[in-house]
Amino acid sequence: MMPSQLTRAAVVEHPHSFRPRSAGGKGRISVRDLDIVFATGSGPQRAVASASLEIQPGEFVSLLGPSGCGKSTLMNSVAGFVKPTRGEVLLDGHSIVKPGPDRGMVFQQHSLFPWKTVKQNVAFGPLMAGAGAREAESVANTFLALVGLSRYANAFPTTLSGGMQQRVGIARALANYPSVLLMDEPFGALDAQTRSMMQENLLEIWGEFKNTVLFVTHDIDEAVFLSDRIVVMSASPGRIIADIPVRLPRPRTQELLTTPEFMALKRECLALIREQTLRAFEQQNQAG
Repeated sequence: MMPSQLTRAAVVEHPHSFRPRSAGGKGRISVRDLDIVFATGSGPQRAVASASLEIQPGEFVSLLGPSGCGKSTLMNSVAGFVKPTRGEVLLDGHSIVKPGPDRGMVFQQHSLFPWKTVKQNVAFGPLMAGAGAREAESVANTFLALVGLSRYANAFPTTLSGGMQQRVGIARALANYPSVLLMDEPFGALDAQTRSMMQENLLEIWGEFKNTVLFVTHDIDEAVFLSDRIVVMSASPGRIIADIPVRLPRPRTQELLTTPEFMALKRECLALIREQTLRAFEQQNQAG
């Protein structure tokens, strides 16, 4: 099934349970003068430096930068996994101090429970949040329909392809109706064709729910194709050096990748990333 057919198929598969809820104007992320320093055997290591960022409810924002620049660390501070050394991170005006169901997380590796079925994996979040068994099953059915995997509800994750496992991961992350979806290179391990299909599927799901999405990627084409804005980070320590609006029309299809407007944005990002990657190499050589 192609990604453009998935959400339409979901309505057909579960016409009575399919009740996606919009994020309802929630999901404003505020990063204010953020520093994150880790203690290491060789002394303090500054991973993120003086980062400030505002993301509006419903925006799709990608973090782009060279390896080791602090993209995932910044995302983990929004998730509540990493505490700021200085500054603060807020969600809808409230300081983030720990993980919560208002933020769904999707990692590069699917991190599904291998001993649970697909449906049980998706139902796990609602159950932990206090839903009854019947309600949690209904929610799981809804989101499996949304990602086109209803027929695999009773399968175990190890029997699925990588792309299907990531679709289960997205369904699980959405099952608590979070206002923010945090995605850390979720398609990085997939082959090119599956990755392309997953990108289009993600945009359809985002169009249904209007969640705020913060997306970490190394792939410039992916960042331009998906995003409303691309936030570029410097070589370590990670600073925000550019905030590039992506004013390409939606809905987006793969034909967009060959347009002059797309290529111009790609060149702008490529120049910035090349500069920062060279800087990172220089830092490594000096350290060696």
